[in-house]
Amino acid sequence: MRRLEHAHAPHRIGAVLCAVLLVPGNLATAYLLLLAYAAEPAGPWDSETAAHSGIAAGLALALAFITALLTWVFVKAEWLHRWWFTLPALPALAAVLRLTVLAPAL
Repeated sequence: MRRLEHAHAPHRIGAVLCAVLLVPGNLATAYLLLLAYAAEPAGPWDSETAAHSGIAAGLALALAFITALLTWVFVKAEWLHRWWFTLPALPALAAVLRLTVLAPAL
């Protein structure tokens, strides 16, 4: 029984290290999405706010993509479960929606 515990120890350490890398990346993505959705133009003359919303959403999409690639590597290494793919997938969907359908109107 003791040997089985020691055999799983590297996987646990790997999972913790992966989580330490991925959680801040997902939190940064969420913060950029918060900025993107909070930016609403004051009127038709406020194109700068609309541009800033698009920049924040684009950066969130790029960061979600990088986080998804890291998640893929860690799932392939069998350090994480497949449900971790939902963490970068949902913000990526929200970023795409902000860039297209839910873009701020001028």
